[in-house]
Amino acid sequence: MGNREDLLDGAKRCLIEKGYARTTARDIAAAAGTSLAAIGYHFKTTEALLNAALFDALEEWGNELGRALAEGVDPRATPAERFAAIWGQVIESIVVRPGLWTAQFELVTLAQNLPELREFAGAAQLRGRTELARLFGADDEAGALYQALLAGVAIQWLIAPDHAPSGPDLARAVTAAAAALSR
Repeated sequence: MGNREDLLDGAKRCLIEKGYARTTARDIAAAAGTSLAAIGYHFKTTEALLNAALFDALEEWGNELGRALAEGVDPRATPAERFAAIWGQVIESIVVRPGLWTAQFELVTLAQNLPELREFAGAAQLRGRTELARLFGADDEAGALYQALLAGVAIQWLIAPDHAPSGPDLARAVTAAAAALSR
């Protein structure tokens, strides 16, 4: 790897370990094994490096999750079993990579004042909605519901995993909510 790749890798590790706002240029340079000057040479600013690292990390996570979901759900499953299995995989990604999920929530507050992050987050939100709809075999409207559910599930698992819902819990809850709406 060259300095640029080392910096991106170091910045990703710092984002996951310390968060966006608490990561300094010195932290990144130390994690990457490079000089502070390398940040300026390759990225101009620490913010630009952190943004690039966050974008890369989220894209990697999205690809990983997509692969896990594609491989981890039995095609013969009933719709309720498929729903529960998909949410089980999503929850597993939250448990395995809590730092990345925390960084995503930090992105929400940072995006209010950083146009580049806001633009990235908006585009990622649209892609995520479409991908969630595709995973569940639904349209984009339902994708918006799944996305809202995803944010809530992630928050619950990050804050109080002992009280957070499982995939089967979510399947039962959605079935109950749909039944209540159809009365």
